[in-house]
This record gives sequence, structure tokens and C-alpha cells, in this order.
Amino acid sequence: MLSRPENPVPFPYARDHGQSDSDSISTGSLPEAAIVERMMQKTYDMYADLSDGAVASYIPRLAEADPRWFGLTLASTTGSTFSSGDSQQEFSIQSIAKAFVYALVCEALGQDEMREQIGVNNTGLPFNSVMAIELNAGHTMNPMVNAGALATTSLVPGATWEEKWERIHTGLSNFAGRELALDDDVYASEMETNLRNLSIARLLQSYGHIAVDPARVTELYTRLCSLRVTTEDLAIMGATLANGGVQPVTGVPVVSASVSRDVLSVMATTGMYEASGDWLYEIGMPGKSGVAGGIVTIAPGKGSLATFSPPVDKAGNSVRGIHATRHLSHKLGLNLFSSIPRT
Repeated sequence: MLSRPENPVPFPYARDHGQSDSDSISTGSLPEAAIVERMMQKTYDMYADLSDGAVASYIPRLAEADPRWFGLTLASTTGSTFSSGDSQQEFSIQSIAKAFVYALVCEALGQDEMREQIGVNNTGLPFNSVMAIELNAGHTMNPMVNAGALATTSLVPGATWEEKWERIHTGLSNFAGRELALDDDVYASEMETNLRNLSIARLLQSYGHIAVDPARVTELYTRLCSLRVTTEDLAIMGATLANGGVQPVTGVPVVSASVSRDVLSVMATTGMYEASGDWLYEIGMPGKSGVAGGIVTIAPGKGSLATFSPPVDKAGNSVRGIHATRHLSHKLGLNLFSSIPRT
């Protein structure tokens, strides 16, 4: 009989108990620009030389990334951006795209329908787990792991596969405020190594949870994960969800406020895979990571922080990104659960 294993990836990033709580408060707005700029640069300097983690190698093209790359961007809901380090370095969006594609499909089909079909609960297992499907009678548990993301991709509206791709490409570009380009090399590399995702898609088809060609679903999913972004793109994309679905730079509504709310809820509980509980406990923001080294986190009503650094931990989350996000969450008052006593 299958049983759930113990959590194999503890969250190894202990908080700094020496920090003051005086600036940790979830309400209000971001600090003034000068403070944000200073804290962004200070945080970059603190962790730029951190050497923990390893560049992902199971996708050969990703293994070529420079482990020294490190970029930070904070985007506010007013459209202001603050960056440090390699914020203009492009990288493939990878699993971070799951959150935004889920938002687009929720907008098209409705949140209740997507909750029924995909689920919203954490698996407690790795992002590419097959066991999670079998343990739950063939059902996906949430859209942030590969099984749920493949099922979500299968539901993207479109009469043809090209129409489905155009809907995804246009939607993610609208989140970013510019047309995102496909990284052909990453796409080709992933297509050569994505047998596990294809197996997951076929397993879901056998249970009746994917009603279209699983090979085409896997190809479409691989393609959307291969779009190139920068931390500035990701921060603006996240700030769109923080801003009730309205892109803060272009002013274009991308998804509704209710979809933004529900996507952030799912990101909060499942976006960092089996480390999501520790992430929420330590950092207190909805987040989503990608194995190329990107992380995006959202402070509703305030903005979004995006980080990029290729060395990742065993759960596939950027090590520098985790440290930097935790520090800035505290120093800029981004943690949703932080408050100060009313006097």
C-alpha cells in the first residue's frame, strides 16, 4: 500500500531573530522610494556571494547558467520598479508560469470549475510526483505542481493547439506588459528530457482527467515554460495580481480581482511545493518558484518582489532568492501576517 513519506526537504533558512519588528507590518503601503532602493541594494550585497545550492542540471540547457547571476526587482501597484544586480538578465520562466496560466484559465472557465477540476490543496510531495496522483485516486491536487499544471494546460480554450498557445502567449505577455519571447534552446532541451511529464499526462488521461492528446498537452506546457523573462518582467506580472488583475504600468485589466485573489490563495499554500508551509511561516507571502532560479512573491495591494539566481535547493527553489525574499519581506513590511499592536 502506498503511503505518504515524511517531508524530505526541510526549510533550512532560519530567520534572523535579531532583526527588529518595528518595520514589519502588513497594512499600509510600501516605504518611500529611497528606503526601498537602499534596502534592495543592501540585500543584493548581503547575498551576492552566497554559494549554497546547485544549478539545475536535469534540463541540459539550464545547466549552462552562470551560478553568479543574481537579480532583484520590486514592482509596486503604482507601476514603480526598484532593481539591483542582474535584473535585465533573461531566463526561462519555467514553473512560475503555472500561476499565471492558471489565472488565465480561471478567468475563462471560472474559479469554481477550476477548483473542482484541478484542486487547491498541497500534495506534500515533490513537484513532479506520480505518487501524488495515485494517492488521490487519479485526481490532481493543485495547479502549482506538474500534474495540476498539465491538467490546467489541457483546459486552455482554443479550437486548435496554435490558438491555445496564442491565448497563453498573449495572456502572459499582457501580465508582463511586453511580448515575451520563446527560448528555443531551452524548449528543445526540455522536449528531449520531458518523458516524466509525458508519463504524468498519460496517467491523468487514463483516469479521465485529461480529455485531449497528452503528448500535445505536454508539448504546450513545455513551450509555455520556455518563455524568457527578467526579474523586472516577473515583478510586474506579480504586481498585476497584487493590483486586482490590472497591469500597473499599462493599466490593462488582465484578469478579474476575484481571480487574482483566488490565485494568490493557491500560491500561498502550494506555490513552493512541499516547502510551502515553511515558506508561508517564514516569509508570509504567496510565492512561486521556477527551477531556472526565479521566484516571484506578491504582497496584495502593495506590489511584487521577483528574484533570480540559478543555484537551487533540493526542492528546486533558488537559495539566494529565498534568503533575499525573506530579508526584504521583513524589512519592507511585506509579510501578510505581520502587525504591530494598536496603542
